[in-house]
Order: sequence, then C-alpha cells, then structure tokens
Amino acid sequence: MSASYEEILEKVINALDGLTAAEVRLTEDSELVTELGLDSFKVLDLLMDIEDEFDISMPVNLLADVQTVKDLAHRIHAVINSGT
Repeated sequence: MSASYEEILEKVINALDGLTAAEVRLTEDSELVTELGLDSFKVLDLLMDIEDEFDISMPVNLLADVQTVKDLAHRIHAVINSGT
C-alpha cells in the first residue's frame, strides 16, 4: 500500500478527532500529550486505529520521539513507504 503524506495526515487528524475534546483545533503542529491531552491509553488506541487503517505494524521504538501530529504522520509515512 502506498499513501501520500497528505493522505496520512488527514487520516491521523480524523482518528485524533475522536480522541480529543470537541473544542480542540487539530493541526500538524498540535502536540499529542501536552496540547491534546492524550494519555498512554489514548495513544495506544490511536496506534491500533492507525495500524488497522493502513494495514501496518508500527514499531513502538519509532514513536519514542514523536511529539506532534506531524511527527506521527511522518513516522507512518516512513513505515508505509519502507514496506515494513
């Protein structure tokens, strides 16, 4: 499967929309923990949704330095395009 960064970003934002408060405006630069208030359980839910959506397996070590929506979308894009 191949997906552009923009497609991935849109799907990540849509997935996050269900995990965050309605009044939160999601952008590429939104910080997952500090700004969006995601705890470890919500991050795991998000990760499972992403894996299902793109039929991939995200190595947890790739997420260690992910802080923003953009960081996450770039990691997913890299995994999809590497074929892992």
